[in-house]
Amino acid sequence: MKYQGRSTTKRTGGRIKPSRNKKRSELGREASETTVGEPRFQVVDARGNGTKTRALSTNVAQVADGDESVQVEILGVDSNPANVNYKRRNIITKGAIIETSEGLARVTSRPGQHGQVNAVLVDDE
Repeated sequence: MKYQGRSTTKRTGGRIKPSRNKKRSELGREASETTVGEPRFQVVDARGNGTKTRALSTNVAQVADGDESVQVEILGVDSNPANVNYKRRNIITKGAIIETSEGLARVTSRPGQHGQVNAVLVDDE
């Protein structure tokens, strides 16, 4: 499990003795790393009474161009500032530039959290 609580080491390398045990609310999960491919989704429990829909893979995106938005097919990932290796592995995250049938688009949603890919067209310069 990923632990999202306070670290037990200081910036200097010294040790911080924990004053309490880990709590369930401080646990995290591995990143879903949404890829381009046949649509696959996973529903996970969120804090409280909610759920999250994770997109494990998808091949469609809602692309906005001005006032209207259309559903287009994702052809691949052009660049991803989150990680240089994500372009090669076709992993979509927020901020990634994807190739669509309408042209290049920048992802504005979080597919691993929202379960869908929303994007806006990028001007080619």
